[in-house]
Amino acid sequence: MNVKIGVIASDLELKESFMSLFEREVKNGEIIIDILDPDNMEEQGKILESKGVKAIIARSGGYKHTVGKVNVPVINLKITTLDILHAIKTASKYKKDVVLVISDMEYFDYDEWKDMINANIIIERFYDKGSIEEKVKKYVERKESVVIVGGGIPCACAQRLGMSSVHIGASNESIYECVSRAKELIDNLYEQKYKNNVLERILDGVHDAVIAIDQDCNIILYNKRAEEILEKRSEDVIEKKLSDVFPELNFMVDALKSNIDMNNEIKKIKKITITANTSILDVDGHVKGVLCSFQDVTKLQNLEKKIRYELNKKGLFAKYKFQDIIAIDPAMKATIAKAIKVGLSDSAVMIYGESGTGKEMIAQSIHNISKRKDGPFVAINCAAISENLLESELFGYEEGAFTGARKGGKPGLFELAHGGTIFLDEINSLPPNLQAKLLRVIEEKEVMRIGSDYVIPLDVRVISAANEELKRKVENGTFRKDLFYRLNVLEVSIPPLRERKKDIIPLFKYYVKNLSEGNDIPELDDEVEEKLMNYSWKGNVRELKNVAQRYVVFNELDLDEKEFTDNEKRLDKSNNRLDGDFVLDLKEIDRFVENKVIEMLLKQGLTKTEIAQRLGISRTALWKKLSSNETEGEMDGRKK
Repeated sequence: MNVKIGVIASDLELKESFMSLFEREVKNGEIIIDILDPDNMEEQGKILESKGVKAIIARSGGYKHTVGKVNVPVINLKITTLDILHAIKTASKYKKDVVLVISDMEYFDYDEWKDMINANIIIERFYDKGSIEEKVKKYVERKESVVIVGGGIPCACAQRLGMSSVHIGASNESIYECVSRAKELIDNLYEQKYKNNVLERILDGVHDAVIAIDQDCNIILYNKRAEEILEKRSEDVIEKKLSDVFPELNFMVDALKSNIDMNNEIKKIKKITITANTSILDVDGHVKGVLCSFQDVTKLQNLEKKIRYELNKKGLFAKYKFQDIIAIDPAMKATIAKAIKVGLSDSAVMIYGESGTGKEMIAQSIHNISKRKDGPFVAINCAAISENLLESELFGYEEGAFTGARKGGKPGLFELAHGGTIFLDEINSLPPNLQAKLLRVIEEKEVMRIGSDYVIPLDVRVISAANEELKRKVENGTFRKDLFYRLNVLEVSIPPLRERKKDIIPLFKYYVKNLSEGNDIPELDDEVEEKLMNYSWKGNVRELKNVAQRYVVFNELDLDEKEFTDNEKRLDKSNNRLDGDFVLDLKEIDRFVENKVIEMLLKQGLTKTEIAQRLGISRTALWKKLSSNETEGEMDGRKK
């Protein structure tokens, strides 16, 4: 640390005292000494400052004419009573009257010492440089009978006028004390400068804009972030009245008058909206001003989005891309081509396909080709979660919203998907009351957590998927028409595996290779391939993968013989009679009746959950029956 000290010595004697006491420091340039120049006092301090001194020591007039003229501290080498008494004792040897010329800054009580002084003392006090010579000239006509006692300027003036003079020297103790005080002051100023620099760096590094005013409403603090938001430079606002520069921030003046802190206040300033916190600056019970920190709400939302994404991105990303999808069959190629076009837009998408056709894989691929690819991808199966739980999962909840609610609340999946894509699988299973809430979220682009009283703005693309035709549900009143048209802006239909036969063998070989973990698997013979091609694949690609897994384990094809398309036996529904060669099967009759009952309940507008409850079966079993019925209908249509 640089501790260079400057000295303006009032005379040669004082300079020599400094040089004698601080020989090493003077030699090393740590102490620079100039003798007082009465004709250039105002400039001497500035010259020393330009040489890099961090503090200046001066005496009497030298101090008085340097302080306030430089940007470094000036320490007064005071003239003490002992210094004056010592000079008067020396002057008494002249056997003349002593004229003591001192500034108004020196304290000397003559009445206290007159009985001990063997001389007649006349005290002349000066208040500025111009009056010093005047004080001395008063005694020119008596120069034979007086001796001037004072600092460097009075003595220099007396010498020019041919008068006797005695300089008031400084004791070694005073000099030592003054230099020590200068070093201590430099240390303190360095520490304070360091702290101020740290504070400035902190204030300029925070995301909040920070402004402070004093009790007179003058701006005393204004950080870099405030410069960016309010578009005014610091030098144009510091020490200015707040109302003159930023009248839109007068709520700070209101806080000063009311002496009340305000938190999370939403304010409109210029073209932006801010969220502001104001705090009273209280020093020992006295209000000294107000400090306000605020943020641009738009920037805050972007920051929240980034943090939200960073915290959740490990589990909220789409791993599949279109190039990961095996598509050899023309039907699937056409589907992929259409899905790519859909992905390049930002509209809502509805994906249709039977269970196991790869609807989520297509949804992830659409996300990864869209402009939202760097945002989160959040997926949820609407049929796999109970109605009550589904609402809290989709929209989130506040702390204490219901029994068992997590402390601090929980963001919903729509919040987590902000800036990205949410995939709502099996949207056809969404209960009616949640359909209304979902519609509002999509239309208003905002969500309200359960138990909350404020809305959270959203920027989310919705991709939905259904394993049945939603128009049929709209027609029978089990799915909202307005929600349907919000979700079904763009449409992608994935063909079942039985309609993309050219993909069956490549997919099977792909799964076998990946599931074998390096073990040798025999090549597929014609018989195996024929069975794979003729199988109905009601579970589609998911079922194909399971068969491949069993093939790897047992090295044989494990297929349900009843599911081969060439061997299925059915009722002739066209003429309501039994074929002559058909063997009557009671199970087939039961199945026919069961399907008719399910069809009737569907037409009544009941949901699958309600139908499953009435039939006393699980929802999964009901879905299998519906899938089986649709397949049979398609095959009957081909026969006709």
